[in-house]
Formats: sequence, C-alpha cells, structure tokens
Amino acid sequence: MPGNSFGQLFNITTFGESHGKALGVIIDGCPPGIEVDEDFIQEELARRRPGQSKIVTQRKEADKAEILSGIFEGKTTGTPISMVIFNADARSKDYSHIKDKFRPSHADYTYFAKYGHRDYRGGGRSSARETAARVAAGAIAKLLLRQHNIHITAYVSQVGSLKLDKKYSELDFSKIENTPIRCPDDDMAAQMIAHIKDIRKAGDTIGGLVSAVIQGCPAGLGEPAFDKLHADLGKAMLSINACKGFEYGSGFAGVQMRGSAHNDEFVQEGGKTKTTSNYSGGVQGGISNGMDIYFNVAFKPVATIVQSQRSINEAGESVEVTGKGRHDPCVVPRAVPIVEAMAALVLADHLLRQKAIEGSRISNIEH
Repeated sequence: MPGNSFGQLFNITTFGESHGKALGVIIDGCPPGIEVDEDFIQEELARRRPGQSKIVTQRKEADKAEILSGIFEGKTTGTPISMVIFNADARSKDYSHIKDKFRPSHADYTYFAKYGHRDYRGGGRSSARETAARVAAGAIAKLLLRQHNIHITAYVSQVGSLKLDKKYSELDFSKIENTPIRCPDDDMAAQMIAHIKDIRKAGDTIGGLVSAVIQGCPAGLGEPAFDKLHADLGKAMLSINACKGFEYGSGFAGVQMRGSAHNDEFVQEGGKTKTTSNYSGGVQGGISNGMDIYFNVAFKPVATIVQSQRSINEAGESVEVTGKGRHDPCVVPRAVPIVEAMAALVLADHLLRQKAIEGSRISNIEH
C-alpha cells in the first residue's frame, strides 16, 4: 500500500498537493442514514484554514469543501463519499529558489531519495495543506460519533516553555475558540500569543503541545494485539505533519509512580463500571474501558525559518537556504482541529469494528 489511506471499516484516502489544483478525500465505509451538516464541515475546515489570524500563515484560502458523491437529500447513502477543496492562493514562485535545494528538517531530501523526483512547490504532498482533506473527513466521522454521544475536544496546552498546568477537567472548553491560540485559559492564551508574535518578528518558529480528551466512549473499542486503540490513536497523531510525540493517560510521568498508586481500581456507580482514578487514560489492554480517553500531542517548531541555513542541493553541493513565502510561526493553533479529526477517524473506525463483532455475537447466540 502506498500509504495514502487510513482506517479499515471507516476508510479514507486523501489526494492532492499544496500547490496542485485541488486537495480531496474519498471516504469509504461510512454507514448510510447519517445526517450531514455541510455548515458543520465548513466550520471545521475554517478552524484549520490558513490566514485566520496574525499568528498563522497568511496564505488566503477559503477551503470550501465541495461534496461530489455519497450524500443525497442531506444523508449519507452508504456509498463512497468524495469531497474536493480547490486551491486558490498558491504562490509557486515563492519556492523557485529551492527547486533543487534541500531545506533543513523538511521532507525535500527524503522525498527525493524515495521517488527521485519531487514537487518543490510548498513541499507538494508533504505539506500540511494535505490535512485539510483529513479535517473534512473527520467532520463526517464526528457526525457519526455524535449519534453515539462520543465527543472529542482538543486545545493548545503549551507553546515553547509556556505551559498550561491544569487538568482538562478544570478547564472551560467553551473558551477554546475565544482566542486564535485555542487555549482555554485567558491569561495563558495572552502569554502564548505574545510569545508567538515575538518569535515571528525574530524570523524564527516555536513548537507546542495539543491536548485532547474523548468523552462518552463506550467500553470495548480497540483490538487485543496490533490494532490497540491507543496504538491507532498514536499512529493517527504521528501521521500529522510536524508531530514529534504522543502520550496518553499518565504518559511518561507514569514512570515515576509505583504500581500501587498507578493502578485504577474498579467500582460500580449507578449500575456502571468505572475506575476511581484514570491513569490508564481510558484504555486498558488496548481496549477502551468507558472512562475518558486523554492524550497529548507534541509538535516541533516549523522547519521554514526566515534565516540563512546551510544545506546541499541535488548535486550534493553546499548551498545556503533562506525561507521565503508564507508560513506558520507555530503550528499548534491550526493543529487543534486536525488532532480532533484524526481522533474521530480512529474512533469511527473502531466503533464500526466493534458493532460488527457485537452483531456476529448476537447472530451466533440466535443460531
């Protein structure tokens, strides 16, 4: 497989490049009868689109999704759903100076090594612009999950050394979209925005952290060995451009704890099985246990900087590279809807897989 598809029962295939004619996605396996809110799809794309504030790239794209198939009279038909997003503000000339040069920490060299030919305009297929197609597909997945009362929320919890030291349960999620940084704490949001502006003025970039929580997920989602729920979430997050790390539950901090403190004890409350703590992050043995699933996604500083750097060209000669064009000084504000979309695609896929298991189990009992 060439690696352009994701998911098993709820499967997507994306296509397109940063400076190509369009980007798009084909969704296969979406159940019929799901009510599709096209305004909601557009709202999700608007959260990811460039040019939305002064702390992101100033490329101007409406990112209007055009639905070509799979939806009739406002509902999914069960057949493949295809959506296309046309590019309108690509400035390919901004990249002519690096057409034969490898930018440091970009995919220029690795794509050239793999294919022997590359689209240097904005990084081609390696550009984060490809994620617009994922967000469009993720919106459909979210609409499916809504029917099962599963909700996914992501927010910015760190920029550089500025860290929001609050648990997600202490935050007011209604504040996430109040600022362009998408941090639900007013004071920290202001500090993060000021820091990113200073970084941009210096011609540099900075990394950050996106935190997410999945609420309402039933117990039983995930597979026992290679398709563990947390493993698929990890793969989904690490497939996002600039992602450098994923942790769920207690994460790396858990190594400092003893088992007696880390174990989540089971109790019965209101006829439901719950745990008194949730260091497991809602997943045990690769399968959801019904508690909140929470995780962090780390993003590196954007590789394009407006400073001179040493590199080589396709001939192996030493060259200098200086970033030009329009780029994000920090990816995390626009990464929030991408993290949510990828989590939704994982949950939608595993929800359908579990429904298939439950259907088979009932069928076996009846016979």
